[in-house]
Amino acid sequence: MKYKNASSILPEQLLREVQKYVVGENIYIPQPEEKRKWGEGTGARAYYRERNENIIRDFLGGDSYEKLAERYGLSVDSIRRITQGRKRG
Repeated sequence: MKYKNASSILPEQLLREVQKYVVGENIYIPQPEEKRKWGEGTGARAYYRERNENIIRDFLGGDSYEKLAERYGLSVDSIRRITQGRKRG
């Protein structure tokens, strides 16, 4: 990470205000960012949504809890939670 001298970036009045709190130290100023929901930034949320949709599709297609657990590397209880409320046709 490349550091920049605050005196070359910040207005003088703001620099004086920051110097009341920190002098001669490195500080990190994070980007302003709205709070994201879990997994939105990494794609994990979309991955698990798609996986769960596939599990439900396979369940409705007649696959057993045990078969789905083995296929997706999950416990039978996890498969039950994902498919809860989904009735086989």
